[in-house]
Amino acid sequence: MIYLFFLLPPAGVEAFDTPNDEGGSITIRWKEVEGAKVYLIYRKKDTLELIGKTYDTEFSDDEVEDGVEYVYGVRAVAGTDTSDFAFSPPAAASPQLFDTSKLNIFFAVFIYLFFIVYFVRAARGRTLFIRRIAGLDALDEAVGRATEMGRPILYVPGLSGMGDVATIAAINILKPVAKKAAEYETPIIVPNCDPIVMTVAQQVVKEAYLEAGRPDAYREDNVFFLTDSQFAYAAGVDGIMMRERPATNLFMGMFYAESLILAETGNMTGAIQIAGTDAVAQLPFFIAACDYTIIGEELYAASAYLSQDPKLVGSLKAQDLGKAILMFLLLLGSILSLCNIPLILNFFRTL
Repeated sequence: MIYLFFLLPPAGVEAFDTPNDEGGSITIRWKEVEGAKVYLIYRKKDTLELIGKTYDTEFSDDEVEDGVEYVYGVRAVAGTDTSDFAFSPPAAASPQLFDTSKLNIFFAVFIYLFFIVYFVRAARGRTLFIRRIAGLDALDEAVGRATEMGRPILYVPGLSGMGDVATIAAINILKPVAKKAAEYETPIIVPNCDPIVMTVAQQVVKEAYLEAGRPDAYREDNVFFLTDSQFAYAAGVDGIMMRERPATNLFMGMFYAESLILAETGNMTGAIQIAGTDAVAQLPFFIAACDYTIIGEELYAASAYLSQDPKLVGSLKAQDLGKAILMFLLLLGSILSLCNIPLILNFFRTL
């Protein structure tokens, strides 16, 4: 008895513009053929040409022109057997204005912006609660101590550039400190290891003295460039501590291996020391050698905490609420996933 095996052509061949793309792509899809090992894909514009092969039942042609119609043919292959062609209706590619697979991101951003606007408006009408940060509460005490002792304040804005968020946070803290120093007529010394940071710091301190009504007390020479070499900078700052004997040392921003050198020298001089950084590896050294340490995101929140500006406070509260919602969704998603309900996971998944 002889058995004849005929490999049937793929059924349900369709071609359509690839969704959520920038154009130039057409997707071809068909039903699986029993016994087929591989599929050959052909494209017809003027002539029929082989453009690729696949082991799946879907293929993307990413080398087409937008607005031009193409017809696609698919053949199934099993060993030495090849089926007849199965052709798709004509299809053309076009770019999409919106990527609907990113709607979850759009809604998340929209909700976050709503929170910001709401809390900014609320902050203008009343005082919003912000958790007390001991290191920031101690700034007034630190500046007052320097004034009582007749010694300067040393402010070190870290060793990174203005592209680092920790440096930006340090500059934001510098202004209220400089303003308080101007009100108390206490000198403030700001050595810098980056010339751009120095320029920004000079402007910030100058504005602080102007807002305090003491522009005549501002000394540009007190905000200066020291060196861009890491340990040479540390040695230079240590020298300032030993010579000038500041009553208050403030270390804010990004620090590296020199953190303990600076903090230990300041501790030896008997100065009150407040440090703030988001460098996790350096936090233990500051905690051991400083009186107060501002940890991680407390450094970012400092400008809102000190100034109580409605825009900054509103933004801070919106971030806190956003984090709380994310934590809740993560917890809820974990519980639902254990129950085989992927509702929350599907919201975060890019389709």
